[in-house]
Amino acid sequence: MKKLFTALACSLWLASALAAVDVYESDPDHTFAFFEFNDIGYSVQRDRFDKVNATISLDLQDQTGSVEASIDVHSISTGSRLFNQVLLSEAFFDASSFPLITFKSNRFSFGKLDNVTAVEGDLTIKGITRPVSLSVTHYKCMMHPMLHKPACGLNATGKVSRSDFNLGKYVPLVSNEITLFVSIEAIRQ
Repeated sequence: MKKLFTALACSLWLASALAAVDVYESDPDHTFAFFEFNDIGYSVQRDRFDKVNATISLDLQDQTGSVEASIDVHSISTGSRLFNQVLLSEAFFDASSFPLITFKSNRFSFGKLDNVTAVEGDLTIKGITRPVSLSVTHYKCMMHPMLHKPACGLNATGKVSRSDFNLGKYVPLVSNEITLFVSIEAIRQ
């Protein structure tokens, strides 16, 4: 009987510990990934991917979290059909061979009031994985006023070298350093 009670107590403790983790799914209408680069010194260009999916797990009590995200490379949006095709080609993203960009976090940093301040993880582009650190510039969780479900949103930014991902064509004419921007809104499941 004592063993049964101990097993039951451990099960209840595990269940309560697991219940503290909230899982959020990204809202496809409010989740995008942008990238910014210097174009031959003429201007700083900003382009985006329209299809980003993310699953976020968040435990505010223990101040831990994780995110797994995927970006549909074919959803690139530059404002120019011709430039979209250039970026989708083998010379750049090689979308036919590598249709997804992925990010998997390995660390969340938290600040005052349980706000997320940074997310570190592994970014994979064209089958090449490199670590990246994203600084969170905005973070908010609250009850969604229309869906009546808990929701969180954040904006984050970081820098990568495109040559690290075999995307270095035209360096240094076009900047090697790319600034990444992420906008995510996610609904608790």
